[in-house]
Amino acid sequence: MASVIKNVSFDAQDALKLATFWAAALGTDVDEDSTAEKAFVEAAGWGGPNMWFSRVPEPKTAKNRVHFDLRAPGSMEDEVRRLEELGATVLRRDEHITTMADPEGNEFCVEPGPSGH
Repeated sequence: MASVIKNVSFDAQDALKLATFWAAALGTDVDEDSTAEKAFVEAAGWGGPNMWFSRVPEPKTAKNRVHFDLRAPGSMEDEVRRLEELGATVLRRDEHITTMADPEGNEFCVEPGPSGH
């Protein structure tokens, strides 16, 4: 039997702030015992990995080696606007993908959903 991904872990300056962003982005909740030191977000859908956020003393200094590719539920532009309202920043816009950063600078991509661009 092969291993499964149980958690994806993030280093953070403020674990609760970053967990709150990702919970809202993915349509789930932050665990009630979460703090600025450590925070937990349960996967929104069955089978997805949970997310752990832990405070570390150093800030992010380089490009991520791994990142999420999110599929928009509708148009990519609508999802990009929603994520910007939650605190994300657009880094680059291409025809079929938008590269963004979460509130602490972690890069991720947004792709069009079933309805297209």
